[in-house]
Amino acid sequence: MSHRHKAKIEKVFEHPTSANIDVKKLIASLEHYGVKVELTKKHKAKLFYNESEFVLPLPHGDHLPKDEVVLLRHWLEEIGLTPENVE
Repeated sequence: MSHRHKAKIEKVFEHPTSANIDVKKLIASLEHYGVKVELTKKHKAKLFYNESEFVLPLPHGDHLPKDEVVLLRHWLEEIGLTPENVE
């Protein structure tokens, strides 16, 4: 199962940026790696890892827009949750 979680993290780091990332599966993968997720009433996901926080606007469909993927990628790099660092 953790291979699927790692694959979702890898998808965030793909070049060119993927527009085919299922947000529910991605959130499950982030939780698997220790990211705390709080869903808000304003259709956003607050992501917490150690002392760092990132607010991810949730799409109205199933897939994240490319610009949100890029912002998430930068946050994941900042907290050290990259494909090279996950098992």
